[in-house]
Amino acid sequence: MVFTAAADCQMTLSTQRDSAFLPSLDQSAPQPNHDVFLSFRGEDTRLSFVSHLYHELQLRGIKTFKDDPKLERGTAISSGLFNAIQESMLAIVVLSPKYASSTWCLDELTEILQCMKSKGTILPVFYNVDPSHVRKQSGTFADAFAEHEKRFREDIDKVKSWRDALTEVANLSGIDSKNECERKLIENIVEWVWEKVHHRFKLLGSTELVGMKFIREQVDLLLAHPTDDVRFVGIWGMGGIGKTTIAKLVYDRISIHYEVKSFLANVREVSQRGDLVNLQRQLLSPILKDQFTQVWDEQWGTSVIKNCLYNKKVLLILDDVSESSQLEKLAGEKDWFGKGSIIIITTRDKRLLVKHDIHISCKVEALGNDDALVLFSLNAFKKKEPEEGFLELSKGFVSYARGLPLALKLLGCLVYKRDQYEWKSELDKLQKIPNSEIIDLLKISYDGLDEMNKDIFLDVAFFHKGMFKERVIEILDCCGLYGHIGINALVQKSLLTIDISNNTVEMHDLIQEMALEIVRRECSEEPGRRSRLCNRDDISHVFINNTATYKIKGIALRMARLEMADWNCEAFSKMCNLKVLEFDNVIISSSPRILPNSLRIIKWSRYPSKFLPSSFQPNFLIALKMRESKLVRLWDGRKDLPNLKKMKLFGSKNLTTTPDFSGIPYLELLDFQFCKNLVEIHPSIANLKCLRSLDLGYCSKLKKIPEFSRQMKNLSTLNLSGMSIEKLSSSIGCLVGLTDLSLQNCKNLLGLPSEICNLKSLTELEVSGCSKIDKFPENMGEMECLQMLHLNGTAIRQLPHGIVGLKKLRDLSLGGRSGSQPNKSSFWWVLPRLNGRKAFVLASLDGLFSLKYLDLSNCGVCEGDLPGDIGFLSSLEKLSLSGNNFVSLPASIGCLSKLKLFWVNGCQSLEQLPDLSKLTSLVDINIANCTSLKMLPHLSSNCSLNNGIHFNCANCFVLIDNEGCDSIILKMLQRYLQPRVLRFIRPLYGFTILTPGRKIPEWFSNQSLGDSLTVELPTTWMGIAFCAVFEVQADLSDVHYFQINCSPQGMRTHGVFPKEFNMGDVVSDHLWVLYASRIQSEKICGQIKFLFTTYYSHQGIMLEHKKSCVKKCGFRLVHEQDVEQLNQIMMSKSIIKSTTTCPTKSADAQGQQHHDDEEASPSGSGSSHQKSLFCNTYALSKEADQDELNDVVDEARPRKRKKIDSTEIWVPNAMADTGHTANLQLKMIESICMLIGQVRMKFSPQNLQEKFWSYKKTDITTYARV
Repeated sequence: MVFTAAADCQMTLSTQRDSAFLPSLDQSAPQPNHDVFLSFRGEDTRLSFVSHLYHELQLRGIKTFKDDPKLERGTAISSGLFNAIQESMLAIVVLSPKYASSTWCLDELTEILQCMKSKGTILPVFYNVDPSHVRKQSGTFADAFAEHEKRFREDIDKVKSWRDALTEVANLSGIDSKNECERKLIENIVEWVWEKVHHRFKLLGSTELVGMKFIREQVDLLLAHPTDDVRFVGIWGMGGIGKTTIAKLVYDRISIHYEVKSFLANVREVSQRGDLVNLQRQLLSPILKDQFTQVWDEQWGTSVIKNCLYNKKVLLILDDVSESSQLEKLAGEKDWFGKGSIIIITTRDKRLLVKHDIHISCKVEALGNDDALVLFSLNAFKKKEPEEGFLELSKGFVSYARGLPLALKLLGCLVYKRDQYEWKSELDKLQKIPNSEIIDLLKISYDGLDEMNKDIFLDVAFFHKGMFKERVIEILDCCGLYGHIGINALVQKSLLTIDISNNTVEMHDLIQEMALEIVRRECSEEPGRRSRLCNRDDISHVFINNTATYKIKGIALRMARLEMADWNCEAFSKMCNLKVLEFDNVIISSSPRILPNSLRIIKWSRYPSKFLPSSFQPNFLIALKMRESKLVRLWDGRKDLPNLKKMKLFGSKNLTTTPDFSGIPYLELLDFQFCKNLVEIHPSIANLKCLRSLDLGYCSKLKKIPEFSRQMKNLSTLNLSGMSIEKLSSSIGCLVGLTDLSLQNCKNLLGLPSEICNLKSLTELEVSGCSKIDKFPENMGEMECLQMLHLNGTAIRQLPHGIVGLKKLRDLSLGGRSGSQPNKSSFWWVLPRLNGRKAFVLASLDGLFSLKYLDLSNCGVCEGDLPGDIGFLSSLEKLSLSGNNFVSLPASIGCLSKLKLFWVNGCQSLEQLPDLSKLTSLVDINIANCTSLKMLPHLSSNCSLNNGIHFNCANCFVLIDNEGCDSIILKMLQRYLQPRVLRFIRPLYGFTILTPGRKIPEWFSNQSLGDSLTVELPTTWMGIAFCAVFEVQADLSDVHYFQINCSPQGMRTHGVFPKEFNMGDVVSDHLWVLYASRIQSEKICGQIKFLFTTYYSHQGIMLEHKKSCVKKCGFRLVHEQDVEQLNQIMMSKSIIKSTTTCPTKSADAQGQQHHDDEEASPSGSGSSHQKSLFCNTYALSKEADQDELNDVVDEARPRKRKKIDSTEIWVPNAMADTGHTANLQLKMIESICMLIGQVRMKFSPQNLQEKFWSYKKTDITTYARV
C-alpha cells in the first residue's frame, strides 16, 4: 500500500523530536499467552473473592490464568504452572490469611517475583490481612512459618527465600481490602489491569497489515509533534482503499500514551441513523463511567465533550466522516482537548478536511502488485502465496482489484476452498457483472453528490477518462455543467484523480466500473432507456432494434481493431438529448439521414457519407473530428457554428474543399493532414482570429494557400509539409505569434521569403527535404527565439553570417541524406569562410553557446573543413559527424565537456580520433564502419551514467588488428564497471558494447555454445555481464534491420535487453557485450535461464526469427572484487604499453609544431599530439595521477588573446622525494617545455625547496598551474 502525505510546513518541523516515542510495529515479537496470572490460596478465596474477580476479568476480555483446584493437592508446583507465569504479562497476588501456609503459593510467589518484578507488573492484594503481617511474617504468617521451619529444617535456605519473597511483595504498591467493599475492590483491580493490557487489544488482524512497512514510516512522520500541541490529522482516499486499516494501526500503536482514547467507527453510517449521540456517549464513557447515559442529545453531548476533555490528553479516531456537522459535534475545535492530543479523521472527502482547517492530511493510494497478491492469497489460501496451479488465476483477480484492499479481501474470500473451474467461472463473471458488494461500498461516495456532480462523474467515467483536465472542463462547460468546480469536487471526494505528470483526469478502474453499473441499473432490460452507452452489444441492440429514447445523453464505442457494423442509423432521430457521439474503428454500413442538433462532440472515424445531413445545425457543437472519413465536403455555403473550436478531418482522402469558415469565428484547431485530394482552402480562413493550429501537411494536390492576415496573430503551429507549393507567400510574416513552422519535404518549394525572419516568436523551423531551396535569407539572425533549425537534404551551400545571432539555437541539423556519401564538388557546405582561409572564422560558431545537438552527417566534410573552434560549443550534448570524408578531427572536440553522444560511424577515411578523456558525460560512442581507424581515443574513467551506455565499433577491423578484441572489450568494461558509476544506473538501462570478434574473452568465466545459458543469481548480486558471438544469416539479407534480445526465460516477448542492428552494420561475426544491473532487474534471482532470440523487421512489425543468430554466449556475475581485478589487469596492460612508447619527435621539432598551430588553438591537431606525448612520458613515473595530468595539460593549453609572463608547475613533494625524480625532471620537463614556452617548477605544497628550469622556444609565453 502506498501512503502519500501532504501537510503544511508545521508537519516537518519536529519529526526528529518525538518519533522515537512511537512503539515498533514489529509483528514478529513473541506475544504472551495470558494477560494476567492469578496467585491465591484456594482454601481462602477460590469460591468467593477470586471467583468474582476472575469473572469480571473475563467479561472485559482479559485473558486470565487461574489454576485447576485439583493441582493444589500435590506437594510440588508443576512445570506447567511455571510456564504459565512466564507467559503472562501481569500477576495478581491475593494475599489471604492462609496464603503463607501453602508451599505451593510461596513457590509461585518466588517465581512471579523473579519473572515480573523488573517490569512493574505485580499487583499485591491484601485480602483480610494486614500488610505489615505479610512484610514481617507475623500474625497468621508467623504460625505458618513456624511449621515450615520444622518441616524444612534440612533446607532452611528455602524458607528464607519464602520470607524474602513475602517481604518484597509487601513492599510493592498494592490494594488493601479493609478500606473497600468487595465490589469496589474488584472494580479497582480490573481497572488497574485494563490500563496495563488494553493497548494489546489490536483492532487489526495480521492479514490486514500487508503493505504496511511504508505506512509505518509515514505514520511516524505524520504523528511526530511537540507534546503540547493539539494535532488534527486527516486520512483520505477512495472507499475500500484502507483508511480505516491505517487508523486502526495508529490506534494500536500509540493509544497507550493517552489518558483518554476512543475509536469511533462508522461515523457516517451511525449519523445517518440519527444515533450520533451514541458516539458522543462512547467518547465520554471513560470519563463519566456509569453517568454517560446522562448525555441525552447531541447538543448536550457537545457541551459535555468540551468541558470534560479540555484538560485531558486525548487520542480520538473519527472513522468514515462524511459531513462537517459530524466533526462539529464530536471534535469541533482544538481547545476542546488537552495538550498533546491527536484527533484523526478518515474520510473520502478531502474538502471536508479543508473546511475544518485540517492542513495535515495524507492520501492513501492502492497496493502495489506484489502486496496485492499477498493480501489476496492470505484470504484465498490462508497463506502468503498462491497454491500450485493457481498463480495465473490469482493474478487475474489481483488485476481486477487494481490494488484496492477491500476488493482483494472480498474476492479472496469468494474463491476460498474452491476448485480451478469455479475460479475461472468467477473471474469470467466479474468481466460481465461486477461484484455487487464492492460496487455498493464504492457507490456511497456517488450517492453523496448533487445531481450536477453526478452527471459530471458519469460523463468522465464513460467519455473523458484520460483526457487533459482543461479539455474536460471545456467540454463540461459547453454541456451546461460547471466543469472546474465539479472536477475539483470529485477529486476531493476521491472519485477522480489528476495525473500530475501530464495533467489528465483519471479514476480507479473499479470506480469506473461502479459508474458503468450505476448506469446499467437505470434500466437493466433495455439499453435504449439508459443515459450513457459504451458497451458494443448494448449499442448494437439500440441501433439494430431502433430502441433509442430521449434518455440517451452519450454514446462512445472505441474498438481495438476495425469492425463492420450493419446498423440502422434511424435511431438517431429519437436521441434528442444526445451530447456526445464517438465511434472509433467502426465502419457503419448506412449513412445517417439525421444527426441530433444537441450534439456537443462528434468523434466519428470513417464516417460513411459524402456530406453531413443538410438538416444538421449543431449550434452547441464544440468538436468535430472525423478521421479518415468519406466526406467530399462538409456543407455548402455558410453555416453558423458559434461554439465550434476544433475541426479534424485527418486522412479524409475524398475531401476536395474546406467549408466557409466565416460562421465559425472561435475555431482554434484545423487539421486537414493527409487529405490528398484537397485542392482549395476557403479564403475566409484568414479571418480566424482565434486559430492556434493549422495542419495542411501532405495535402499533396494543394498548390496554393490563401494569404495570411494580421488577424491570425494567435496562430502558433503551422504545418505545410509535403505540399506542392512552389512559393511561400510573403504574408507569412504576418503570423507574429507563430512558434512552430514545418515545410518538410516541400520538394517544389524554390525558396524562403525574407519575411520569414520577421517571425520573432518562432522556436522551431523544419525545412528538411526541401531539395530545391539553395539559400537562406540573410537576416536569419533576427529570429531571436529560434531553438531548432533542420536543413537536412536541402540545396543550401552556405549559411549567412547571421546564424551567429541565433543565441537560443539548441538543435542544428545540416546533414545530407542518410547513407549517401556526396563528394565535395557537388555537395553544399554549411558554415561561412573568410578570405579563403583554411580555418573557419571564430565568430561563425562563437555565438552558438546554447547549441545542444549538431548534425553534420553525410555532408561530404573533408579533412580540415571542420572549424577548429567547435570546442567552444560549451552546451553541446550530441554531435553526429557520420558518413563524412575527413581523416582526423579537431582536438577541441575533447573540450566539449557536456557531450553525451558522439557518432562518426561510416567515416571510412577516419584514422584518428581526438583525446576524449575529459568527456565524463560521454555515454554513446558510435565508430561503426570507420574502416581506417587505427587506435581508440583516450576515454574518461569517471563516466557519469544517467542513461544507457553504448559503444559500437562494428566492422572496425583495422582497429581490432591494432588494439585486439579482448583489449577493447576489457577497456570499455573497465570504464563502465566502476562502483561509483554502477550505483547510479537507472532502471531499464545498462550498457552495450559491439565489436568484431569470434572469441569470447576469458574474463567471462562461464561460457557455452548456442543461444542460451543458465545463471544462478544470488540475492545479493550486483550485476551481470553477458557476451554473445553472433552472425548475420543469409535469409536476413533483405530486411532493413534486425534485433537480438537477451531475456530471462518465461518473461514477456521482446525481453528486457534488446539491441537493434541496421543491415550492413555487421558483415562478419561480432561480439555483443551487455551489462544488466541489479537495479535494472532487482526482482530476478535464483536459477534463471537466459535466452538470446532474434527478431527482424517486416512491414514495420518485429517478427521472431526461427533460428537465433547467436552462436556462443557467456556471462560473469559482477561483484566489487571483479571490478578491482579488472582494474589491475588494465593497469598492467597500461604500464607495459606506456613503458614501450617513446616520443618520435625532438623537442625542437615539437616546439615548431606548436608554433605552427598556435593560431588554431585550442583545437589544432598538434596540441593533441603534444598532450599525448606529455601523458605517455609522465606515465613513466608510477605515482603520477592521470586525472591530474589531464588538468595540467588542459590548463597549459594556450588561451586565445591571453599572454602571461611565466609558467608555474607545482609538483607534489612526495613525488619529488621518490626515486623517480630524475626521470620526472628529464622526461616530463622536456615534454612540458615542448608544449609551452617557459616553465618554472616548484615543489609543493610546503615549498621545502625550489628549483627552476627555463626553456624558451617561441615568442609566445603561457601559463599553467597544477
